[in-house]
Amino acid sequence: MLPILIVEDEPNIAGLIEMTLEPLGQPIVIAHDGERAADLLETRQFDLVLLDVMLPGVDGFALMEYIAPTGTPVIFLTAKNAVADRVRGLKLGAYDYIIKPFAPAELLARVEGLLRHTGRRAAVLTVFDAAIDPDGRTVTQGGQTVELTPREFDLLLVLVRERGRTLYRETLYERVWGPDAEPNPRALDLHIHRLRKKLNWAEKIVTVQKVGYRLEKER
Repeated sequence: MLPILIVEDEPNIAGLIEMTLEPLGQPIVIAHDGERAADLLETRQFDLVLLDVMLPGVDGFALMEYIAPTGTPVIFLTAKNAVADRVRGLKLGAYDYIIKPFAPAELLARVEGLLRHTGRRAAVLTVFDAAIDPDGRTVTQGGQTVELTPREFDLLLVLVRERGRTLYRETLYERVWGPDAEPNPRALDLHIHRLRKKLNWAEKIVTVQKVGYRLEKER
């Protein structure tokens, strides 16, 4: 398992991306400018590069031309949302182009999907009696499909990737609904209730009073 390189000049955004990718369990390396990223790419290998476009010095598009010959997968993660910019990034060889602000759950799902697609990550997660396919966004139990809404599925993935850890309600809401969403604790509670019911996980998704929720680890 190789590290993921985050190339982002804003420390707060770089920190948010790093926190979002924590459930993958992979080492994270951060470069705050294109020159530093180029130096790292000369001496180390990476499973993936998350690349901003508007960087001091060497911009992301120029750096992409440097990365492409190495065969390292790249996802642009940038506020430049013009169609021409997206087309340029993809034509340069990027696998994906994600516009800021992004929903953390979506970013994690896209990164994990790319890692699986390139053979760097297992395709299916097995948790208790459920088989979860993050790429196909399906859940099965006993060979039967469990029908989940997109939001329920995103919430389940966060709980699964963080199983054994108590997650604050605010953290869960931000990672599933996005950092710019208006907080709605009742919406989170309803989705937790429906997950418990659909999966028959009443004792597996635990309520931690005045804190949040935790998916128990398998014993």
